[in-house]
Amino acid sequence: MSTGRASRILSRLWMLLVYAFLFLPIASLVVYSFTDSTVPNVWGGFSLRWYRALTTDTDLKEGLWLSLKIATLTATAAVVLGSLAAASLHRYPRFFGRTLFSGMVSAPLVMPDVIVGLSLLLMLVSLQRLLGVPERGMATIWLGHLLLGMAYATVVIHARLKDLNPQLEEAAQDLGAKPWQVFFLVTLPMTAQALLAAWLLTFTLSLDDVVLSAFLSGPGSTTLPLVIFSRARLGLNPSVNAIATVVVLIVSIGVTIASYLIARQERRRANEMAAAQRFQ
Repeated sequence: MSTGRASRILSRLWMLLVYAFLFLPIASLVVYSFTDSTVPNVWGGFSLRWYRALTTDTDLKEGLWLSLKIATLTATAAVVLGSLAAASLHRYPRFFGRTLFSGMVSAPLVMPDVIVGLSLLLMLVSLQRLLGVPERGMATIWLGHLLLGMAYATVVIHARLKDLNPQLEEAAQDLGAKPWQVFFLVTLPMTAQALLAAWLLTFTLSLDDVVLSAFLSGPGSTTLPLVIFSRARLGLNPSVNAIATVVVLIVSIGVTIASYLIARQERRRANEMAAAQRFQ
């Protein structure tokens, strides 16, 4: 066996081991969601009892619904604000306070969640004492998630903007396109993949967050991670495996749809480029 072939086999084996380490726990969680046992990691025969139990588990259902709403709102707002921040950093390389602005945008990426959550809690408590608002609940959790999600969205979108060819936008303007037409017909299609990737990333971060939610939640606003975390201290049952399987299914469907849309856009762009080259 040649050295090159042995190296390829070892690299593929290493990749398989890494993927197995990452995804086998998720696969085992899905399998144990169908157990008939009351212990989460003990197989007691195939059963759907824990999925039926979800229909009567109000805490888990309300926590999941609240988490999905917050994650959707967070991802949407983070993409909008992140796009504005990324466009400002990209199109205006020099303006007064740029260094400070860039640092403030990137600070949540390296700041511990405990510090961010505590600082937001102190600020919100001070505002509530002065103005009487806001009450801790869904809105305050959303603000905390948005602060973190906007930083990630800005990084993803800014990286895409730096790779764009500015001559395409200039050509559209030379051909008589108005600024809003340049944005919707040139800039937006070229950055659509980054926008979708930023949306999925911030959606996942919000859906998964525990620390910020613990600081910013209030009575009647408990997200799914907080429900699971509180039950983990008292003893879990396989209903948690069942709700986790539902979340995995939702996320998998979203990723599959996003991958299909991205692949279709790439094929369409490749076909358009090939057609343009044939006419040259």
